[in-house]
Amino acid sequence: MTLPAPHRSPLDSTVVPTVVPTVAAAVLAAAMAGLTAYSVIALGYFDRAHPTAFIACTVGLWALFILAILALRRMKTRPAIALVLIGSALIGGAAMAGPPNTSTDSARYAWDGIVQNAGISPYKYLPVADALAPLRPDWLFAAPLANADGSYRCADPRADPTFSLPSHEPLCSALNRPKVPTIYPAAAEIFFAGVRLITGPSAEYWPLQLTGLLMSLAITAMLIVALRRRNLDPRWAALWGWSPIVATEAITNSHIDILGTLLALVATLLVSRGLRFRGGIALGAAIAVKLVPVIAAPALLRRQPWKVIVASIVAFAVLYVPYVITTGIAVLGYLPGYLSEEGYNDGSRFALLALFVPASASLVVAAVLLLITAILVWWKTNPDAPWLGQLVMIGTTLLIVSPRYPWYALLLVPFIALSGRWEWFAVPLALTVRLFTSNQGVYQAAIAAAIVVIIAMALWRTGPDGRARLRHPLAMLRGVSRT
Repeated sequence: MTLPAPHRSPLDSTVVPTVVPTVAAAVLAAAMAGLTAYSVIALGYFDRAHPTAFIACTVGLWALFILAILALRRMKTRPAIALVLIGSALIGGAAMAGPPNTSTDSARYAWDGIVQNAGISPYKYLPVADALAPLRPDWLFAAPLANADGSYRCADPRADPTFSLPSHEPLCSALNRPKVPTIYPAAAEIFFAGVRLITGPSAEYWPLQLTGLLMSLAITAMLIVALRRRNLDPRWAALWGWSPIVATEAITNSHIDILGTLLALVATLLVSRGLRFRGGIALGAAIAVKLVPVIAAPALLRRQPWKVIVASIVAFAVLYVPYVITTGIAVLGYLPGYLSEEGYNDGSRFALLALFVPASASLVVAAVLLLITAILVWWKTNPDAPWLGQLVMIGTTLLIVSPRYPWYALLLVPFIALSGRWEWFAVPLALTVRLFTSNQGVYQAAIAAAIVVIIAMALWRTGPDGRARLRHPLAMLRGVSRT
């Protein structure tokens, strides 16, 4: 038995023909853009010791987002589509109003691109290596300021004092972890090099913000087309285009996850149309951006899986060829160290599992849960509409693995839009809590709350008959056996 496509009422031509919903949605989108710009310009770089203003802006943005979506759904479809696109551009443009404000990952992206365009593999040297000193632009590696006690400080709050090696010359680095090799896979590195080839090394953060905006708008447009083609409500595309997490993490902070998300969505739409080789190529490229999109794969393997698997493996391998030739096994970069640093090797990262199993067993338990989820998703997914299965697989993985960075949830959002299952926004909201506090108990409570919301809505969506079947599992199993 396959999962049916999520129920959606036909696009209703009886929507109240009034300007009130249109004006309300437009005003709310403009308010989101204004608050987004304010958070980027006025609040500066995030300091966890003083999170109040950031928390207030985040809560305000999500509240405006909810109200805007409710207003948008009362509009007629055609003007709503236009407003979704305009609002996506307006909010995304506002997110470019200043430099990154919660993460400096894009500084590493820029540096890797600069190094590659000098003909050097990004996996070969540490950023602080003396050999790369001639390539260092001032905006990434500024001269430090001396303190009276002989120590050094950095004027830019995004930079930290460090030393060039092996000379031990002091410098400031906007890159986090400047003493480890890059972690990013081949497709991401090709993208970084391409952006810097166009803009040169002196352009600061805006080139990656602009590409983030363009990719975000492309996803919005793809969602509108895909939803209309399947006679689903295209207004759901605003769940991506107007989402606060997209503006913040894909544009302001320019996380490379946006490219992986775009390619994963392309793969999904191609496979759902029966174009499995092409979809596999897009999936392989997505995995070669940041590995994480591999969790979108199980739902794409329901029919003729070998085509998707072979094409994705070939695409992944081809993208890595030039780096393996020049660098060999060093293409692994900082990945092993990162997994250890984040607590995945010893099981300490799995926040919710820590309440039930010892850390030493968490990794095994997490692997078993993910395997079971992947098998169920593969078995139950409708191959012509795989996004509900992807939603479950990606969302469940994020809840189990519980990363400490909210931008990992970008991959989830297009599938929220395609399925209309808005309750899964509880996942990125739970991950955002981790940004504002290091308190493990608070984070565990946020993840638990997300699970409760998702389960409650799933039960509500089943309707009275579905809930009755759940209360009588033997009858439910007999019903399944007859299908």
